[in-house]
Amino acid sequence: MSTLMQASHQWTTRPAEERFTSLLEMRAKLEVERLISAAKVVSSKKLRAVPAPDNQGLLIEGPNGHAFAPTNWAFGQASNLIGAPARYLRELPAPLAADCINWGLQVEREALDVGVLLSQNGDSIIKAMTGPNYGRVWDADVVGALVERFGDGVSGQWKVPGEFGRSVPVTRENTTLYSGDRDMFVFLCDEENRIELPNRRDGKTGELARGFFISNSQVGGGVLRVKTFLFDYVCSNRIVWGALELDEIRIRHTASAPDKFVDQVTPALLNYSRSSAANVTGALRDAQAAKLEKASEFLAKRFGPRTGEKINAAHVADEGRPVETVWDAVTAVTAYAREIPWTAERVELEEKAGDLLELVS
Repeated sequence: MSTLMQASHQWTTRPAEERFTSLLEMRAKLEVERLISAAKVVSSKKLRAVPAPDNQGLLIEGPNGHAFAPTNWAFGQASNLIGAPARYLRELPAPLAADCINWGLQVEREALDVGVLLSQNGDSIIKAMTGPNYGRVWDADVVGALVERFGDGVSGQWKVPGEFGRSVPVTRENTTLYSGDRDMFVFLCDEENRIELPNRRDGKTGELARGFFISNSQVGGGVLRVKTFLFDYVCSNRIVWGALELDEIRIRHTASAPDKFVDQVTPALLNYSRSSAANVTGALRDAQAAKLEKASEFLAKRFGPRTGEKINAAHVADEGRPVETVWDAVTAVTAYAREIPWTAERVELEEKAGDLLELVS
C-alpha cells in the first residue's frame, strides 16, 4: 500500500480564497469566471508589452490598444514565447523588461498565433497565453459534471473526506476542494460503504474506502487528470494512507480535449461511483487467488531483474514471505515504492502496481 500526498500538497499551499466548502460554491465562482472570460487568437506581432502606470509591472496591449495585466502564470507563458527566463525579466525595471519582450515579439521571433484568455471584471487581465489550438476544458465544466453526479460534495455518499475515518464538518481549513488562477483540484471519497477484503495483510481482513482525485488547468498549467484509488483513511493534513491505486486517465489539452472529457472522463467517474463493493472486492479477491508459478521471473519481466529482487525483498520485509500471488506483487511494488525519494519515479512505479490488477480482470 502507498501513501498519496497530492491532496496534502494542495492543503498546505492553497490560500483561503482558493478553498471551497462545497462543490456548489466552487461551481458558482467558476461559472462567473467563465462568463467574464473570452478566448481569442492573435498574432504575436500584434502584441506589445508596456510598463504599468506606476512602473511596478507590465501590461500587454492587443491589436486595439487595450491593455491587460498578465497573471503571474500568463507572464511566464509570455516569457516562454520569446525564449527568455521569466524570473530574470521579473527582476528588471518594468520599461527594460517591456523592451526585452517587445524585441522578442516584434523583431527576433517569427510571427506566431497566440491563444489568449482574457478576463474583464473591473480589471482587465490576461490569464493565459497558449498555442492557437489549445483544447480548453473549462474548470466550470469539470466541476459542473461533478455536481451533476455527486451533488454538493459534502452531504451525499461521495464527499470531502473526514479525518481518520470519522466524518467532520467541512471548513476552509480541512476542505479538499480547490481552485485558483492556475488550476483546480478536487478529492472526493465514499468512506461509508467500505470494501471488505479478507486476508488483506498478514492474514487479517481489512476495509478500504473508495476515492478519486480530479485536476485540471484551463490556462495551460497541466493535463486533465483523474486518479481512482482505494485507501485506509485520510488524516487531518489530507494525506491518504494505505492507498491502492486503481486507474488514471490523462487528457492533454489538444483540440479534441473537450470531446474526450465528455467521452472518457464523465462516464468513467459515473461507473466508478456506481460500482458496487462486490465488484471491486471480487477483482481484489481474484488478485489474491491468482498464483504466480514463477514470481521472480514475473517481477523481473515487468520491472527488470534488479528491481524485481528489491520488490520481492520489500514484500518479505513486510509480510515475512516472498511474493506468491498477483495481490502480493501489487503490495510488494507499493512497499518498495515507499522507499523511493524521487516523486516522479515513485508515482510511476505505484501506477504500474495498479496496472497489475488488470491481469486478473
